[in-house]
Amino acid sequence: MNKQEEILLEAERFVQKELAADSSGHDWWHIYRVTKTAKKIAKAEHADDFICELAALLHDIADEKLNVTKEAGLKKVTNWLEEHHIEKHQLEHIMEIISTMSYNGGNNEPMKTLEGQIVQDADRLDAIGAVGIARTFAYAGWKGHAIYDPTIPSRNQMTAEEYRNQKSTSINHFYEKLLKLKDLMNTNDGKRLAEERHVFMEEYLKQFYKEWGEDK
Repeated sequence: MNKQEEILLEAERFVQKELAADSSGHDWWHIYRVTKTAKKIAKAEHADDFICELAALLHDIADEKLNVTKEAGLKKVTNWLEEHHIEKHQLEHIMEIISTMSYNGGNNEPMKTLEGQIVQDADRLDAIGAVGIARTFAYAGWKGHAIYDPTIPSRNQMTAEEYRNQKSTSINHFYEKLLKLKDLMNTNDGKRLAEERHVFMEEYLKQFYKEWGEDK
């Protein structure tokens, strides 16, 4: 086992421990799926697979939803990378990816590197389709949001703060984020994989409204 393989194994153990009790949809299995997808896209795009895999493994350790502040989460990741003697240019690349990949109500700048685009695509793919729907309801329950409330309209424009903290519903989240992700994919593989998952979500919403008794 070489040094990079050892670091990746240590990262897996660290993330499994840190996210073991998560019930928001950002648990170890989310990380596992995102990492697997990132590795697949990295191979197709001829990207730096070590950067992609390590950034994918660590990305939710820094998530502001799971930390006191965004800064505290980023510091936790930086500390781990420094403790494991990650080279400076690799550390900076990984932190640039992790600090800018979140959706944040659609307010983030585009990813600057191919590796960042890949990890972002992998994370966004896990937010759509059948798994994405399951995670949406898990997260809404974790936040105390309703499944659906016809009196609460979905939001077209919002700040990152509004996106995080204003009251919404699981179904609104489809319109506020999930249905937008297909057109925000960066890579060819990401775009291809997003198509089928997007169609599945549209079909799901049709069935949901049918059972609710609304015509949409």
